[in-house]
Amino acid sequence: MEQGKHSVQSRWAATMARGKMRTESFGGGKRNYDSRSLDGQAVLLLVVQGLLGIANALSGTFVPVYLWKASQSLALIGWFNLFQATVSGLTFWLAGKWVKEHNKMHCLRLGVALSGAFYLTVLLIGKSAVDYAIPLGVLNGIALGLFWLAYNVVYFEVTEPGNRDRFNGLAGFLGSGAGILAPWISGLIITSQSGERGYTIIFTISVILFAVAVVMSFWLKKREAVGQYEWLYGFRQLTRKDSPWRRVVPAIMAQGVREGVFMFLINLLVYISTNNEQKVGNFSLITSFVALISFWLIGRLLTPQRRKAAMLIGAVMVTAVIVPLFWPLRYGTLLMFGIGSAIFMPLYIIPMTSTVFDMIGQSEESASRREEFIVLREAGLTLGRVIGLSSYLLVLPITKGTPEAVPILLLAVGMFPIIGWLFIRPYLSKVKRPA
Repeated sequence: MEQGKHSVQSRWAATMARGKMRTESFGGGKRNYDSRSLDGQAVLLLVVQGLLGIANALSGTFVPVYLWKASQSLALIGWFNLFQATVSGLTFWLAGKWVKEHNKMHCLRLGVALSGAFYLTVLLIGKSAVDYAIPLGVLNGIALGLFWLAYNVVYFEVTEPGNRDRFNGLAGFLGSGAGILAPWISGLIITSQSGERGYTIIFTISVILFAVAVVMSFWLKKREAVGQYEWLYGFRQLTRKDSPWRRVVPAIMAQGVREGVFMFLINLLVYISTNNEQKVGNFSLITSFVALISFWLIGRLLTPQRRKAAMLIGAVMVTAVIVPLFWPLRYGTLLMFGIGSAIFMPLYIIPMTSTVFDMIGQSEESASRREEFIVLREAGLTLGRVIGLSSYLLVLPITKGTPEAVPILLLAVGMFPIIGWLFIRPYLSKVKRPA
């Protein structure tokens, strides 16, 4: 994927006679287009992602809790996440040139290393982290942007439409698997130790896991770099009247609106309602186990032809499961919401992700601009997250953080997956095969 002068055409193998196997060449290796199996590089990429998932599940689950305990400020945590999301999106755009024209594996490794540096910094400064919440958000935003930009490009190049749903199912399976035991173990360690010693232990373990992930990434092949990066190519697609991205980007934004708030607030609400880190770990264990089964099952059964119906069911149900939060906000009602979301979110997220990446790969021209389209995708997610987090920060002072306002806010942002489905539905089952 990096280096080399191969043309775009050489990266797309000719179609063999009908009924025979189709192959394509990316980064020097031929792959089976029609097969749902994953090659060694795809598996290794999943291993690296899995290590990051474990490290983040160990410590990332408790970063909002850590900041809350030191500050008692919901607004501070909102600002931390807003800067993290904004800087991550900006990093995608700026690092796009590095990934397209130079060495994307260096970008991936630097992202992993900076994630480790983020947790190491929190470990070193301790409770003073609340005084540096925004700089810490910036650091983690850069780390996330670098890693996920490179990861998404490599993911596109080691998968095809035939196995993309399977890869995404396995990625979700690994993420859920990391979420089953890691936060539970973290909660057990934190509650069993006095003072902040528990946080010191889990942050240290995370730093070690990030270091292992960097080492493992050296077995990912250096991949060919082709073409020049056009800074505004993806955004110019939005000015073309016939471009499908004019509908797809709003759909991606709708996904981001929900993510921006839900990705940190739910675990924080569990802690606020129980005042117990072990309960946060138990919540993650239960919901992640359910999600693991759901991702595994849906990843095996879902096909492109079923995406439209699956995504509609997922979008409606992840909205419906918010209703229990209108009851007294207790651990039980939060758990009902968490289990419902874990069951139905894969029905929404797998079709969305697979369809977008299938669109990037539907022609030689679009595949040659995969970096620009991945940046465009992240811009949509970032803008959506910023909208969601801005709504959160606006609602807080108006409602003075009253418990009654929380479910209303969650329902308002939680309905956006339905909007996302409405925008992307024409393309869920109509992505062309590469030729």
